[in-house]
Amino acid sequence: MKEQLEKRLTELKAELLSGQKVMADLEAKQANLRDTLLRISGAIQILEELTSSTKQDDYQNNNYVQEESNLQYQLKD
Repeated sequence: MKEQLEKRLTELKAELLSGQKVMADLEAKQANLRDTLLRISGAIQILEELTSSTKQDDYQNNNYVQEESNLQYQLKD
């Protein structure tokens, strides 16, 4: 009986160690994924700001060209 208990104890300790290794691997993967998602989120934010800025610059440039064309047209008259 004692031998069976010791055998089971050894098995359980091995399972615990194996589970702890799996848990450590999963936690490392989770941390890496969190870092990757944070970098992707930051890149998205920067690109959104740049595209927003570019759209605003294009709009301002178009308005400037249109105003300049109107001014030249008015000067011809």
